[in-house]
Amino acid sequence: MKRVAAVGFCCVDNYANLDRHYPTGNGVDCVINMSKKGVDTTVVSVVGTDRYGDEMFEALKTYGVDASHLQRREGDTSFMVMNLNGNDRVHVKNILGVMEDFTLSPEDIAFIKTYDYIHTDYDGRIFHLLPELQAAGCEVIFDCSTKFDKREDTRSILEHVDYAFLSYDKKDDYILDFLKKAQSWGPKVVVSTLGENGSIAYDGSRYYEQPAIPVEKVVNTVGAGDAFCCGFMTGILQGKDIPRCLLMGTMTSHDIIQMFNPY
Repeated sequence: MKRVAAVGFCCVDNYANLDRHYPTGNGVDCVINMSKKGVDTTVVSVVGTDRYGDEMFEALKTYGVDASHLQRREGDTSFMVMNLNGNDRVHVKNILGVMEDFTLSPEDIAFIKTYDYIHTDYDGRIFHLLPELQAAGCEVIFDCSTKFDKREDTRSILEHVDYAFLSYDKKDDYILDFLKKAQSWGPKVVVSTLGENGSIAYDGSRYYEQPAIPVEKVVNTVGAGDAFCCGFMTGILQGKDIPRCLLMGTMTSHDIIQMFNPY
């Protein structure tokens, strides 16, 4: 099976009011869940010399994710202050720590080019490398989250992306139009999760829709989008069609939101 690298942002999510935390990051969550499905994965990022850095290495080892190019720098691991309101998460503040000056070394870049798919996001700090990575044969997965229509650089980024994932809340003319427009900028497929309203994808020729699967009890919505991306892209790696990929994404997300941790 093809190999997937998560490149860029990672951190620890800390719920001070619950006295709980875990190592995470959009790409980290995605590839850990992919590794659980048997995909060969790696994380290329940076952590500090604190205990949270230790925990990131331990988590990746536990789930069989390669950490040979996870940098370790003197200082603090990026720290996300979280709150949980009911079962919905709130990102309060991010203390960047060693992520603030994260850059890839020439060795990191050469290593990444040996992978078939690259997952990154707006916080990954590798926008300038996407053309080079695509030219080397890497297919780029980009998590636009809820910021897709709030940033001026979305179009220039998506010109060098193969699979784009957005987060929205319902099917309406706005998201249908945006999916079509975004796909025309470069990606093969653009997908939007719609929370309890399911998900929708556009591939340049038609829309595909997938309803949500009812959940008896939602524990934590953190990582729902990352889990969906994991399931969808695992389907792509397996040669599945888009309807099946949407279902696989929905099933993976369905399982994750019933857990506290995002993997």
